[in-house]
Amino acid sequence: MTQPHDEQNPSPEELREQVEQTREELGETVQALAGKADVKTRAQEKATEVRHEAAAKAGQLKTKAADVAHQVQDKLPDPVKDKAAHAAEQARTRATEAGHLLQEKTPESVRHTAAQGVQAARDKRALLLAAATGAALVWLAYRRRKG
Repeated sequence: MTQPHDEQNPSPEELREQVEQTREELGETVQALAGKADVKTRAQEKATEVRHEAAAKAGQLKTKAADVAHQVQDKLPDPVKDKAAHAAEQARTRATEAGHLLQEKTPESVRHTAAQGVQAARDKRALLLAAATGAALVWLAYRRRKG
């Protein structure tokens, strides 16, 4: 016959359930502790969070600066705006004229050599970047030793 069960003598099924519940709780506790102990991951998560916050703040500041610039521009008197536009147009015109004059006065052989140099630089872009990086590293090493 089956004996009525009481809290003092749990059945095997109740014991299994208690063991399973304890295992789940222990697993959750271990995961929480492992998460807290993983400093590298926590630091990366924090860095990502800070980066996103900084990007959001930068976007807000950029928008605010653009708004202020527009407000200032709107408050400028029309004669000042006209003078600024005229000065900008004159600067563009003079720069274009100077470019044309320089091109006309430069001998064909020099223009050809310059074009070849530009094309060679484009063709060897990776090599030039590597050389510039190497030169910068040497300069930094020299500065560090000197200082």
